[in-house]
Amino acid sequence: MPCYNTSSSQQNFFRGEEKSDMMKNIKRVHLMGIGGAGMSALAKLLSSRGLEVSGCDLKPPHYDLGSIPFKLSHSPEHIDTLKPEALILSSAVSRDNPEVIRAKEKGIKILSRAQALSYMFNVSSGIGIAGAHGKTTTSSMTGLIFLKAGLNPTVYIGANVPDIGSNAVSGSGKYFVAELDESDGTFELFHPETSIITNADWDHVDHYPTRDDVIKAFTRFADGRKEGGALILCAEDEGASRVYDLCGKSRGSILRYGWGKSWDWGAYDLTKTHGGGISCTVSHSGHELGRLELSVSGEHNILNSLAAIAAADLAGIDFTTSAEILRGFHGSERRMQVKGITGSNILVMDDYAHHPSEIRATLSAVSGIYPERRLVVLYQPHRFTRTAMFAGDIARALGMAGKAYILPVYSAGEKERPHSSSEEVIRLSNGKIQAVSFDDALDVLKAELKDGDLLLTMGAGDVYSVGEKFLTVN
Repeated sequence: MPCYNTSSSQQNFFRGEEKSDMMKNIKRVHLMGIGGAGMSALAKLLSSRGLEVSGCDLKPPHYDLGSIPFKLSHSPEHIDTLKPEALILSSAVSRDNPEVIRAKEKGIKILSRAQALSYMFNVSSGIGIAGAHGKTTTSSMTGLIFLKAGLNPTVYIGANVPDIGSNAVSGSGKYFVAELDESDGTFELFHPETSIITNADWDHVDHYPTRDDVIKAFTRFADGRKEGGALILCAEDEGASRVYDLCGKSRGSILRYGWGKSWDWGAYDLTKTHGGGISCTVSHSGHELGRLELSVSGEHNILNSLAAIAAADLAGIDFTTSAEILRGFHGSERRMQVKGITGSNILVMDDYAHHPSEIRATLSAVSGIYPERRLVVLYQPHRFTRTAMFAGDIARALGMAGKAYILPVYSAGEKERPHSSSEEVIRLSNGKIQAVSFDDALDVLKAELKDGDLLLTMGAGDVYSVGEKFLTVN
């Protein structure tokens, strides 16, 4: 099986090995960056398949690793003492890290997270969910339906899902539901039986210099599904619609979902529930199926649920079953997550949103759930490249809040560049957004927030910790 396009630097570093051979006969693996969502989920799946797994990271793991040995640091000594047959790297780990260099010196096979995951995924009946936004929730919904419907799938998700109890499940059934990461192009290594594209928005500008580069990558992903496989696309997204126009139509069935009755899967007659939740009527090929009632809020989650229902239908799970399961879905960790409420009735929520489209969707949904509460946002920009490219859009999106504070950029290993700082967002907001440091954030919020307000921490970094601290002191 040929390797599909990834960045040339990654192909060179990982030696362009054939996917069918990359983990052949390997019994002992070590994961660098195991504390993150994707790497911890991968570690659990590898361990469940009988491999001897260990890992290390610079911070204590946020996710439960069970009995997997963990070392706090990166060090060449890990290679010497643990003697792994393969080293699996998080995208955050530098290729010139001394631990990586020691592995190369010893001739140990070095793999990316996507390579190791795709090795398991591609031999299964894979359901791969990709998109700049919404893929975690859509993957969570899809995985929960397949689990509750008794199909015993393997599930891999980039966040903890309370209703599932983990970010990974190792099942004995034929299906493998996986959230796939487009950020570095490695989602092209995966060849699903059913591919879902929630959207093809422009993000990760360090890897995709133009919008066209994003569309081309998602089109290759769409055409990389197995022969005769299905493609499920959001008809409401301009990027996904462009992928539909460009992808090969002869490879299998293509289903689109969106608003109204004209799509393969449609939603209409939306009703928002005060205090949280949203419902709609669902149609399939123009035929009304019934009402879908969600505990989670936001119109974007109706679209996410349509994608999950469509994938379930292809596996023989009827709408009534899927709708009943989704009624009990309470969301993924860090997706409009209620963290707690203070004695003075200040509600604290947290969300992973860091792209302007995500910020707008989250603020719209949260404001709709709690219209009586003044919304105060603490936002942490993620990556200098994204902040520089979308500074104006971020400023306009944050303008939807009653009050917005912005922390310094969470660099994710990037170097600062011109117009890439939080100050640029503040400048473009005409002073409507206020800068705050991590050290001062708690005191500033304590002075700002009043009885009945809503504090929303937002961003892909560690901004959630400020909300958690606020709850402990109020």
